[in-house]
Amino acid sequence: MKASDFSKEILLGSSLDSKLFNCNDLVFDEFEGRDIPLTPSRSNEIQFSEKQGKFPKRNTLNNDSNKALALHFFANHELLAIEMMAAALYCYPTITEEDKKFKKGIVSALRDEQKHFKLYVGRINELGSDFGDFPVNDFFWKQMPDLKTPSEFFSMMSLTFEMANLDFCIHYKEIFESLGDEKTSSILNTVLEDEISHVSIGRHWLEQWKPTGSLWDYYKSLLPEKITPARAKGMIFSREARARAGFSEDFIDSLDNYRDDFLVTSRKKWKK
Repeated sequence: MKASDFSKEILLGSSLDSKLFNCNDLVFDEFEGRDIPLTPSRSNEIQFSEKQGKFPKRNTLNNDSNKALALHFFANHELLAIEMMAAALYCYPTITEEDKKFKKGIVSALRDEQKHFKLYVGRINELGSDFGDFPVNDFFWKQMPDLKTPSEFFSMMSLTFEMANLDFCIHYKEIFESLGDEKTSSILNTVLEDEISHVSIGRHWLEQWKPTGSLWDYYKSLLPEKITPARAKGMIFSREARARAGFSEDFIDSLDNYRDDFLVTSRKKWKK
C-alpha cells in the first residue's frame, strides 16, 4: 500500500478501525504532498468537543472512574499523534531518499502510537468505561497547519509534545505504582520507553538539518509563535530520559532552566 493512501485512510476515515489501520509494508513512492483537511474525520462518539474537561486530581486516582478519565486524556493524545503523523506523511513531499528515511521514522513512531492507544483503551475498558465516554480536545491538531516543513513538525511533535510526555509518563507511572495499580503503571512504562525513541528520531533529524549554531537555538526558531519550550516539560523534569534520547547536557540545561508563565511547569516546585 502507498504511504500516501495509508495516511489518507487515517485522516479521512472516521472510525477507530481506520485510525488503527495496519501500517506494515508501506511503499514510499514519489509524492508531491497534499493539503491536509481542516480537521481529521472522527465519528460522533469521538468528535472534538468544545467542553474543557478537567484532568482528575492526584488524590482521586484511586477511583476507577477517575483512573479511566485520566487514561482517556492519554488515549486522546495518542490518537491525535496518530492523526498528526498521518498528516505529516500526507502533506510533506516524498522526492528524495532522505524524504523516505524520515517518513519511515514517522511510520515507526505512528505504529507505536497505535499500540499505545490500544493499551490505554483496553485498560479504560477494564475500568468500566470506553473511549468516547468523556469529551476530547483538539489542541495538538490545531498546531498542525503551522508546521509547514518536516523540521517544524519534528520540533513540535518530537521535541515538544513527546518530550513533555517523558515527564508525564514518569510522573503518573509513579503515582499509579503508589496506588498499587501495576497494570496502569506498566502501560505508562511501555509508553515511556517508546517515547524516548520517538524523541530521539526528532532530535536526529533536527541535528541533520540544523544550520550552524546550537540545536537549542534551532529548535526554538522552529516553534510556532504561541508555543514555547515550556511545553516540552511536565510537572517533573527527567534529565535521564532526555539523555537517553541523545540530547547534550547543554540542551538539557537550556530546557531545564527555561521559564515562562505556562501553568503546567510553573505551578509546581520542580522535582530534580
